Amino acid sequence: MKYYLIAGEASGDLHGSKLIKEIKKIDSKAEFRCWGGDLIKKESGNELVKHYKTYSFMGFLEVLLNIITVAKNYFFCRKDILKYNPDAIIYIDFPGFNLPIAGWAKKNNFINHFYISPQIWAWKEKRIKKIRKFIDKMYVILPFEKDYYEKRGVEVDYVGHPLLDEITKSGSYNFKKDKIIALLPGSRDQEIDKILPKMLSVVKYFKEFKFVICAAPSQEKSKFDKYLKKINSEKIEIVFDQTYSILKKSSAALVASGTATLEAALLNVPQVVCYKSSWISYRIGKYLIKNLKFISLVNLILNKEAVKELIQNDLNEKNLVKNVRLILEKKGQDKIHNSYKELRNKLGNFGASKKTANLIVNYFENS
Repeated sequence: MKYYLIAGEASGDLHGSKLIKEIKKIDSKAEFRCWGGDLIKKESGNELVKHYKTYSFMGFLEVLLNIITVAKNYFFCRKDILKYNPDAIIYIDFPGFNLPIAGWAKKNNFINHFYISPQIWAWKEKRIKKIRKFIDKMYVILPFEKDYYEKRGVEVDYVGHPLLDEITKSGSYNFKKDKIIALLPGSRDQEIDKILPKMLSVVKYFKEFKFVICAAPSQEKSKFDKYLKKINSEKIEIVFDQTYSILKKSSAALVASGTATLEAALLNVPQVVCYKSSWISYRIGKYLIKNLKFISLVNLILNKEAVKELIQNDLNEKNLVKNVRLILEKKGQDKIHNSYKELRNKLGNFGASKKTANLIVNYFENS
């Protein structure tokens, strides 16, 4: 069968590539055309339409400033789908782009599968109407999402979190830690520009530690060099595409809000979660998200503040230093590790990519 897959950033690229790999095991005649990153490009046989760094924008203001590019990509995607004529379209998160495409695709009689739900339970819950109308099957990775969707009339399967499989390959959760503090500033340009300078402000306070910037493979070294020039960078290393290897050795981590917070937790690394966007984007988001107590996946799943979140103006040098010191102390580490154990128990299931691949392929056999 022919599959058209759309992912929007680094984590989607990872999960999309694993899904493609599993589909190929089941469907020997599978063909792919994809939007994503380097991992999807490699797994799909170089069938990449566009790289996510050319179409993925974070924040309301950033999307508005790039609205012409967004519109061009949207219309190009529609034409490309018609030309390719896939048996199924697979959307991986990225709802701002994927849901409009799904609406158009449904009107044109394409089959829509959505893997990794947008967090509509946190904000923009009105999207449930579009999902119920446009998506033929939803595959969710957080345990509470299945019940959420079933109550709202959406065809849904809970497949477990795909990160569990990636982390499990690393073996034990109790890795030997070195004098390393990992910095994970995100994969988008806007994230790095807002968050990395704040992270780097703590370097001078922890002279006994080496700092390692875990950079996404889509980024260029020059993106980070311009910030390192402003400080003493002898203790700072930039490493590309080795995030898990670095985290396994790290005593602590500063992590941009997103999937990386869950990765750090599953690798048992005490962390401080960092988030900062443009003032306009933050104010709009704060207005829209009224019932959400936390922004990190770790705290959301546990429904408590297991890890400290420093958001917008709270993301400053003083708060970062204070909280890094806390998570480097044994008392703080023990508390976080106990929460991480609870998190792993809640996530439970393994084999998300394999389960989702089977459900997608079998969908056509059973319909």
